[in-house]
Amino acid sequence: MILVWLIVILLVAGVLAGFAGRVNTLWPRVISLVAVSIDFVLSLILWSENSSRVQLFPQRKWIEQVDWTWIPRFGIHFHLAMDGLSLLLIVLTFLLGIMSVLISWKEIQKGVGFFHFNLMWILAGILGVFLAVDLFLFYFAWELMLVPMYFLIAIWGHERRIYAAVKFFLFTQLSGLLMLIAILTLYFTHHRETGVYSFEYKDLLGTVLTPHTAMLVMLGFFVAFAVKLPMFPFHTWLPDAHTEAPTAGSVILAGLLLKTGAYGMLRFVVPLFPDAAHAFAPVAMTLAVIGIVYGAVLAFGQTDLKRLVAYTSVSHLGFVLLGIFAWNELALQGALIGMIAHGISTGALFMLVGGLQERTHTREMDRLKGLWATVPVMSGTMLFFALASIGLPGLGDFVGEFLTLLGTYRVSIGLTLVAAIGILISTLYALKVIQRALHGPNTHEWSIPDLGARELLIMIPMMLILLWLGLYPQPVLRTFEPAMHKLQEYAKPHPVLTLNPSVRALSYNGRLPEIKGK
Repeated sequence: MILVWLIVILLVAGVLAGFAGRVNTLWPRVISLVAVSIDFVLSLILWSENSSRVQLFPQRKWIEQVDWTWIPRFGIHFHLAMDGLSLLLIVLTFLLGIMSVLISWKEIQKGVGFFHFNLMWILAGILGVFLAVDLFLFYFAWELMLVPMYFLIAIWGHERRIYAAVKFFLFTQLSGLLMLIAILTLYFTHHRETGVYSFEYKDLLGTVLTPHTAMLVMLGFFVAFAVKLPMFPFHTWLPDAHTEAPTAGSVILAGLLLKTGAYGMLRFVVPLFPDAAHAFAPVAMTLAVIGIVYGAVLAFGQTDLKRLVAYTSVSHLGFVLLGIFAWNELALQGALIGMIAHGISTGALFMLVGGLQERTHTREMDRLKGLWATVPVMSGTMLFFALASIGLPGLGDFVGEFLTLLGTYRVSIGLTLVAAIGILISTLYALKVIQRALHGPNTHEWSIPDLGARELLIMIPMMLILLWLGLYPQPVLRTFEPAMHKLQEYAKPHPVLTLNPSVRALSYNGRLPEIKGK
């Protein structure tokens, strides 16, 4: 039941925060902070218990699960399950949820109750995506994330918030409909084969599809996740949404919503359609590399700090996509570390940019010159996270990118070289931020407050986590290892049944099988 409670706590807190906002503006903040903190502690307890369970039961499929029949007539279950992959991502969800509440403490002054209602329900939807193993429930949670995020952007965003919110809604909704069609196709195909209606992940694994159908259904899932990732050329909604969203919205978008796309690739695209995914891998990896370079180049060309950080996500998540479709142990480990490190480093950069905008009422780098002398702690913190974002050795992003490149090298040397060029370009936009926004003469005579105690309480833990991931990522990799091996097992290409005329026997992939009994 702990998985249910993790979601229920957020849903109830959201409702309570919404009503409490009618009384005063403090209670919604306190309720939300307490609720997410409780969930964060529970997730850490689960992680601690998992370490011992893995040693005792290394072949155990799920760490925790709850499975209730929901609509038996259509084979729909309320089935939540957690393995090492989803465990790590829900820990990240609660960590960034706490930071989002804290960073909004002073920024959000209107509609505070409704703001925290939407924030809690977004986190609940994200949690449902990471835990659902019934595809109907997964799609329900996928759509649940959409509406609250639309409200966050449309109500509490900046100048062009309505345009950005509508664009975000259209991209994610239309791609989600493609995934729904793909889910229903898989559902009815499985029923035609077995006579059983089921949306269960374990039942749909191994569903036999013709190569053409498998490719089309796989693409339905792939496009939905690629839009959320975001992958070139489906990324165009992201810079607008990031730029216009409030700081907490940008943190949730970059740190968590984009990870749902990567999670979907890992959990569903490759395991459900191994043959189609392997056939499509060269295309996906090529698009990933294009995104790495394209995102870095566009980031370098920006003068708006928020748009610059937004385009870096296109580049960084390109490494995650590259690692997923390289599909070997090193590449998958790199993709996971990259997801977590990106969520922390980019989330922190959005918080710092939001803090600068709150103080100076601008995001233009040319208007922010000379800030280092005025706000040295904020400037030094921004330098740290900028270096983390470009993959400085010793920090988490470096480990993710390095492992991804090592894994990709085993598949394609050419793509590895081009991806490495993307890392070189990333140093240019990081240096641009530091030089143009923080150094130089204080021509605009800025006199603004430096980071306060609340902001340091946010930044210091995130800096320590990136150092930990960069220097000792083994606890994270050990937690992911059993889930990774299960996913690799699911994603093995199906054996091809052929008749070998030389031995006049049926063989799989050219090898004579062992035949027992009759």
